[in-house]
Amino acid sequence: MAEEEKQPRLDADDCVTPFQVETLDVRGRVVRLGSVLDGVLAHHTYPAAVKRLIGEAVVLATLLGSSLKFEGRFILQTHTDGPVDMLVVDFVTPDKIRAYARFDREAVEAAVLANAAGPAALLGKGHLAMTIDQGLSVNRYQGVVALTGEGLEEAAHEYFRQSEQIPTRVRLAVGEELQAGGGSSWRAGGLLAQFLPAEAGRAAQADFHPGDAPEGTELHQVDDDEAWAEAQALAGTIEDVELVDKTLTSDRLLFRLFHERGVRVFEPQLLKAQCSCSRERVAGVLKSFTREEQKEMVQDDGRITVTCEFCGRTYGFAAEEVFDQLDS
Repeated sequence: MAEEEKQPRLDADDCVTPFQVETLDVRGRVVRLGSVLDGVLAHHTYPAAVKRLIGEAVVLATLLGSSLKFEGRFILQTHTDGPVDMLVVDFVTPDKIRAYARFDREAVEAAVLANAAGPAALLGKGHLAMTIDQGLSVNRYQGVVALTGEGLEEAAHEYFRQSEQIPTRVRLAVGEELQAGGGSSWRAGGLLAQFLPAEAGRAAQADFHPGDAPEGTELHQVDDDEAWAEAQALAGTIEDVELVDKTLTSDRLLFRLFHERGVRVFEPQLLKAQCSCSRERVAGVLKSFTREEQKEMVQDDGRITVTCEFCGRTYGFAAEEVFDQLDS
């Protein structure tokens, strides 16, 4: 059985589980989402294809954000030319997740009818930004990578090649589970494995493509370290159904993958769907607008209403209440 630092939970859902394969110099995390993903999706009327895409984005943001060792947030955001032109996932350490998508409903429906509504197709082309925010006292760090129509998995690989220069393998999976009495729930899972040997030279990767180099230019090639090649091959055997199977716990999944090499499974971190909006936060945002901008927000009933795009909660303010804020 997998070697454990502490006894993991027996259920498979709503947690991120770190692991280490010392013999392969590999570290990583497994994410499993059940009710948390349903909680993220609950306040919106997303089509099923959009829910699947959001599920992938939430898993990726959790895999990356859960590595932060400080209080802060990890924000994953896309801007693309596809039917879903914007995705935002906000992961607040150590365990809070929220997300939303902006999409063209007619374009999504047309893509579904054309059997072209996979996550990569819905995104299209554009860019993916990943931001680490430690608060007001520290500058934000942001990495940006192109989305070229190949989806979030490939974008994550490209990000680690360019920005982190760490050999990394990512797997993402999302599934819809139909209920006996009608309706459905959503599940998602993912794995991130990274090659982190003590000898830096073993993690060398090929140089970036030379772009407009003259024809015939020989590209720089670097063979993968044998240990990393083996780890990638093992990670590549994971089936989507294994990542979303609620009867298969993370430690059992990792044992399936790495039992011949030995895998150490650490204590899982529980996750929850929770929005960080509040009446006080919204009031603070309204205060940042000028008096003229605030007046334009006033509705016929003399109130200003703000709806959180993440959780759908609505906050109402009397116009005088907001104007008094600006004057104080």
